[in-house]
Amino acid sequence: MSDAIKHECGIAFIRLLKPLEYYKEKYGTAFYGVNKMYLMMEKQHNRGQDGAGFASIKLNMDPGQRYISRVRSSEQSPIQDIFKQINDSINSKVKDHTQASDDIKWLKENVPYIGEALLGHVRYGTHGKNSLESVHPFLRQNNWMHRNLIVAGNFNMTNNTELFSNLLQLGQHPKDNVDTITVMEKIGHFLDGEVSKLYKKLKKEGYSKIDASPEIAKRLNIAKILKKSSKRWDGGYAMAGMLGHGDAFVLRDPAGIRPAFYYKDDEVVVVASERPVIQTVFNVDINEVHELDPGKAIIVKKDGNTTVERIIEPLERKACSFERIYFSRGSDADIYLERKELGKLVMPQVLKEIEHDTTNSVFSFIPNTAETSFYGMVEAAQDELNKQKEASILAEKQALTNARLREILSPKIRTEKIAIKDAKLRTFITEDSSRDDLVAHVYDVTYGVVKSTDNLVIIDDSIVRGTTLKKSIIKMMDRLNPKKIVVVSSAPQIRFPDCYGIDMARMEGLVAFKAALELLKDTDNYGLVDEVYQKCKKQEDLDDNDVVNFVNEIYDGFTDEQISDKISELLTEESVTAEVKIIYQTVKNLHKACPNNLGDWYFTGNYPTPGGNRVVNKAFINFYEGNNERAY
Repeated sequence: MSDAIKHECGIAFIRLLKPLEYYKEKYGTAFYGVNKMYLMMEKQHNRGQDGAGFASIKLNMDPGQRYISRVRSSEQSPIQDIFKQINDSINSKVKDHTQASDDIKWLKENVPYIGEALLGHVRYGTHGKNSLESVHPFLRQNNWMHRNLIVAGNFNMTNNTELFSNLLQLGQHPKDNVDTITVMEKIGHFLDGEVSKLYKKLKKEGYSKIDASPEIAKRLNIAKILKKSSKRWDGGYAMAGMLGHGDAFVLRDPAGIRPAFYYKDDEVVVVASERPVIQTVFNVDINEVHELDPGKAIIVKKDGNTTVERIIEPLERKACSFERIYFSRGSDADIYLERKELGKLVMPQVLKEIEHDTTNSVFSFIPNTAETSFYGMVEAAQDELNKQKEASILAEKQALTNARLREILSPKIRTEKIAIKDAKLRTFITEDSSRDDLVAHVYDVTYGVVKSTDNLVIIDDSIVRGTTLKKSIIKMMDRLNPKKIVVVSSAPQIRFPDCYGIDMARMEGLVAFKAALELLKDTDNYGLVDEVYQKCKKQEDLDDNDVVNFVNEIYDGFTDEQISDKISELLTEESVTAEVKIIYQTVKNLHKACPNNLGDWYFTGNYPTPGGNRVVNKAFINFYEGNNERAY
């Protein structure tokens, strides 16, 4: 989207089910797992470019031998950086061993990162933290092999304060009050408890301390640990973990907010945040890649036994619709069609705005991620033009000549590459007037293709804050001297903050919210803001299950079109000479285009978990009180 927002994360998990010798013989390398992990992470770089991490576990290592390796980076190109570190580390180990590539036993004993269980993560720093310490995977270390825990996830917990407090009540002293640490320590607490219970039981059965350890690994009930750990989690998550001895899991939240897909054959078990990643990297058919159901976990034991188990009772499915609109790569077969449908479904509003004058309209898109919805919009525009041609032919059929027929059939939908982003341009001056002038030139435009009698129709994935539109895009479009500029959002108006992974934490940053406030002023009804604030304040001490989203009332008195018109005003500076109209997708059409991803809380305020209502009220309180703190 033209408004840059940080969002989401991506996970990648690979469990090799055969000995490393098998992959060397079949694929020519013992580094098969590492190579596949690099591809899986690179294919998900769209999900996070602030940090990347990789961890591996080697199975059946002797005491004193290193069996866990981890590398993380918060450099500018973190994926490339971590795999450069991995490559350098491997090369330094094998340079003096001339037969290293064929000596699998030696490789496993001496070279890091070539284990059988591998976990990768790409990250956006949604809370503004981008230090190395914030990068996944996180590691909880212990001298007992099965108490070592590695965790990485695509998630955000709305009730981290409560979860942190619970850890304190257990007597723990977490090193940081962030949800990744909180979640890991919660799982670790119940893992420790389960290990202790099993040890006592095995001791009664006559096992020695040495013999008990591998037996504990066999008997560990991962599903039971996850059920206890996740009991109070409120948020959207796809949580991946590996235990030191080799057990592993990926757990998905009960509303299906965050995505997770898996594939299994006799060689590998694979999990990723996006389906086409698995299809491409492992060259498998779409029907072989399965969605992990909400509230379930895929669990891989050390011996390779793999099960999908119910951990949490599912809630109403509210899979994130932004995954379909923007976040996931459009190479997924279903997502590609859904994005095209989003472009088609918004076209009736566009036609109304341009008075069905497709002949004198130029269609384009910005940024590149909106290209697929652009194709759908153009197809709908072509359908409209064909209808106009049919009507003309039927109206004149009695006296139609070949020349007139050619004239009727000659008009085409005009599509152009209007805006080109200068990716290298950076704003380096903090003075507002100078900085605004630099921002205005982030995009270049193509001159000579738009006439003064034309409507210029530009489609975007979504309009969140509108800053780039106001400071750059609309100004640049206006330089082409069109009659009218129509900016189309393939997503509905973003009215509420997100608390499940997207970095939209503050109400005042959303242009739809600003527009609603202006409309309240225009209608002498701004007192409603005070009323909503008081209602929100009265709920501060309530249990999350009893909290109601009162922020909806800010929007209730206005139609979508009224808010869109006000947004058009707010984002059009006086220097712009063309008429400007901003059009948004309707929620109804969003659901029609993306029927399996109905998570729409940022558009409707219908949060899928109780913590969401608390977060939106807190965000409104922060706005009202001028508090810059995050709402979660």
